[in-house]
Amino acid sequence: MGRNVAVHLDAPGGMDPAAVLGSLAAHNVPGAEVTDVDAMTHSRVLSGPEGPRTVRVRFGREGVDVEFEPVLEASAANALVESVRRWLDLDTDLDPIRSALSPDARLAPLVAARPALRVIGTTNRFQTAVTTVLGQQVSLAAGRTFSGRLVAAFGEPTPSGLRTFPRPDALAAADLEELRAAVGLTSARARTVVALAKKWWGAGTALTREQLLAIPGIGPWTVDYLSVRFGDRDAFAPGDLVLRRALGGITAREAEARSQAWRPFRAYALVHLWTEAAYSLG
Repeated sequence: MGRNVAVHLDAPGGMDPAAVLGSLAAHNVPGAEVTDVDAMTHSRVLSGPEGPRTVRVRFGREGVDVEFEPVLEASAANALVESVRRWLDLDTDLDPIRSALSPDARLAPLVAARPALRVIGTTNRFQTAVTTVLGQQVSLAAGRTFSGRLVAAFGEPTPSGLRTFPRPDALAAADLEELRAAVGLTSARARTVVALAKKWWGAGTALTREQLLAIPGIGPWTVDYLSVRFGDRDAFAPGDLVLRRALGGITAREAEARSQAWRPFRAYALVHLWTEAAYSLG
């Protein structure tokens, strides 16, 4: 097919490679993604106008180097590049965010330590929604294991050796017991995954907050988390246990009240607290 395409993408205001790689490693889907912390790279399959393409991103303090499998049209290459830019939050001006969060006594040292922290989004909203459901009420490691089994059972191979994440129609048509056994889920969690896939496939696009909450097995934490990953920079997850511990063991109601001072950049405050607690490699 020819040589891979390679481009450099700047991140105005800088980037924090350790924080990004820490987050990606924590949520890595075996079989569909590879995070190499030592090489400072992450590879995954992106869906583009010409079909799936494996993309490899090398992280630096000023931006990223992106390499992806050949495409025929410039528009297809541009679509992949734009997907990476959105995913990694590369176009955000961080100055207003730093100015808004630094006056807070709890956040000030975090912003000073990681001034180039960005909110990682997603390249596949359906994948993020399903993996979030699989990770509910279990450890990050268990969530990765479930996701890897799902990809192995229902994903499709690509020339790079990575597999695509299952499409909504594939999971919507899956036999419930077959899915449960293949992934190792409870019957209730398997039903939630299939119901989510059916709703998503029927909608033909990302579901609204109300549509997600109407699915049995999906609650406010899941929807709040997805809002952050889907690009709402003021989204917040007041019920998140890691967040509440980072704020001194406060209640969800108290966390919600505390967050009002961080508007309209609450997602960045949340990621600063999460990174300190769980994601940063250094």
